[in-house]
Amino acid sequence: MEKGLTLPQDCRDFVQSLRMRSKYALFLAFVVVVFVFIEKENKIISRVSDKLKQIPQSLADANSTDPALVLAENASLLSLSELDAAFSQLQGRLHNLSLQLGVESAVEAIGEQQEEEPSQPARAGHRRHVLLMATTRTGSSFVGEFFNQQGNIFYLFEPLWHIERTVSFEPGGANAAGSALVYRDVLKQLFLCDLYVLEHFISPLPEDHLTQFMFRRGSSRSLCEDPVCTPFVKKVFEKYHCKNRRCGPLNVTLAAEACRRKEHMALKAVRIRQLEFLQPLAEDPRLDLRVIQLVRDPRAVLASRMVAFAGKYETWKKWLAEGQDRLQEEEVQRLRGNCESIRLSAELGLRQPPWLRGRYMLVRYEDVAQRPLQKAREMYRFAGIPLTPQVEDWIQKNTQAALEGNGIYSTRKNSSEQFEKWRFSIPFKLAQVVQAACGPAMRLFGYKLARDAASLTNRSFSLLEERGTFWVT
Repeated sequence: MEKGLTLPQDCRDFVQSLRMRSKYALFLAFVVVVFVFIEKENKIISRVSDKLKQIPQSLADANSTDPALVLAENASLLSLSELDAAFSQLQGRLHNLSLQLGVESAVEAIGEQQEEEPSQPARAGHRRHVLLMATTRTGSSFVGEFFNQQGNIFYLFEPLWHIERTVSFEPGGANAAGSALVYRDVLKQLFLCDLYVLEHFISPLPEDHLTQFMFRRGSSRSLCEDPVCTPFVKKVFEKYHCKNRRCGPLNVTLAAEACRRKEHMALKAVRIRQLEFLQPLAEDPRLDLRVIQLVRDPRAVLASRMVAFAGKYETWKKWLAEGQDRLQEEEVQRLRGNCESIRLSAELGLRQPPWLRGRYMLVRYEDVAQRPLQKAREMYRFAGIPLTPQVEDWIQKNTQAALEGNGIYSTRKNSSEQFEKWRFSIPFKLAQVVQAACGPAMRLFGYKLARDAASLTNRSFSLLEERGTFWVT
């Protein structure tokens, strides 16, 4: 006779089933909790700029040339970049797992509960957010005026300048990724008309949301119009004052309100180098992003920079003057890196990944210079914004300027005559260095190589290949 009490077989099966169901339920709960946790962590990482505000800073004058804060710890910035990628990867894996387990709807419901309320309705009134993405000396100030001159667009001129002057990142590696994340997060807040985000990077810090140090305020009409233009205050010096009228210090609150009242938003930035970092902005339901990447012949860019930023190119000038010393490899590598960064972004845009489809346009400055009104119409059509006669009139008046009006920072251009002027001032051996370092980018953008000094200065030999609708994607 067996000792103890033995349960019937069907009871034992029932108990075993209960245990399996309990484990299955606990596993599903664990998946949901992990998913919510990752969502929260993603939000924390997306606010990198807010984290930077908490770093003790000793701010110098915003008009000086030396950065006030150097983040030199590669490990911290590397962790930010790695975490951003790791969380995206984990999200994808959890998404697939939830589909297999049949809990997709439950996870989505919890995720929606955790989302913050958007600051404005998604795509309300078909509001467009236009980013003119360029590098220095590519004609971006001139092209930016195409959007600055339209009354229903709130336009900002180089707002990321303040971030670069306040937070300095060493070039390359994790620091480059870290700076891109900061620029991206500030850019998103600006597109949402949260102009207060700039206050943490303006030096001296604004008081009561008033500042005299907004970079190139006069290049943004929206910051010099009523009601943003408050009465002029005597004995208050504003370095970057409005051009055509006298205004008091910039009131950031009034500027943010004006931004929200305008139908569209546009800004120019020469500090966004990696197009792939803009994916969260393109996928943000509160934004309708349009990216216009402006490029220019790298030989012309270098020639212009050596005039505009002469102090930074003393090594190049010495090399040209002495004629024998070999140009430092570090300088060549920096030039090559800049060209490759531009090329990689353009190739990504032209591949049209799903997140960028219909949101990317590639434009050559040379084409704008030869046909400004035509290219302006193409850019506006791409952005989905009607072009007004006000912009057309400005283009007609400012592309036929007298030669004496063409300063290095001027937006008045006799464009059809000026865009190839560099060919007659750049030494051929300097052009050779650029062609060797930037060959892949030049081939992609349709810039022909000069075989010798004669072909470089021969106007009958065009250095441009024709480009058609290939440029609009």
